Amino acid sequence: MAFFKNVHEDIRAVLKRDPAARNALEVLLCYPGVWALIWHRPAHWLYKHNFKLIARLISQCARHKTGIEIHPGATIGKRCFIDHGMAVVIGETTEIGDDVTLYQGVTLGGTGKDTGKRHPTIGNRVVVSSGAKVLGPFTVGDDVKIGSGSVVLKEVPAGCTVVGIPGQIVRRYGESTEDLNQINLPDPVANEIDALRRRIEDLEKKIQEAEKR
Repeated sequence: MAFFKNVHEDIRAVLKRDPAARNALEVLLCYPGVWALIWHRPAHWLYKHNFKLIARLISQCARHKTGIEIHPGATIGKRCFIDHGMAVVIGETTEIGDDVTLYQGVTLGGTGKDTGKRHPTIGNRVVVSSGAKVLGPFTVGDDVKIGSGSVVLKEVPAGCTVVGIPGQIVRRYGESTEDLNQINLPDPVANEIDALRRRIEDLEKKIQEAEKR
């Protein structure tokens, strides 16, 4: 049955990507992200077949139990890994590809200005780090990495790394997102500060040389 196959793949994805996961039973019993997806699949089916109230009730029960709010209208691909998961919000028209990783505090939401398709489309093998917000009806391409706390408001091409508020592309076609490395991300603000510091030092040297003359 496809439902149980998907659950099995979700558990295997956790075991592959989370070094703290020791065995399948632990993942099934203790990982709220797995249960959020287990609840979401029947809710999504009901929503698509116009049983929207029942679907919303299921999604709200899942929110209460897991701390993860997934609108039943959202489309989620295979082997999605919601790590920790508390305060994750996924909006109604969100589309998520395969092998995506979402950390705690992530919002895949809207801006309040759009109608119809209001939420982002996330490609395959994307990593969205803790506290990041992706807001609006645009596409985030395959193999993108979004840094912690970033706010992404426009389309991101495949293979890019995005950090900052608003999100800026700081690397194109960089390392694979398979390693889940959230530490060694470029910091565009720090880079600008370093550039300003060097400029100030150069100006101070020129002033000193002018004073000597």
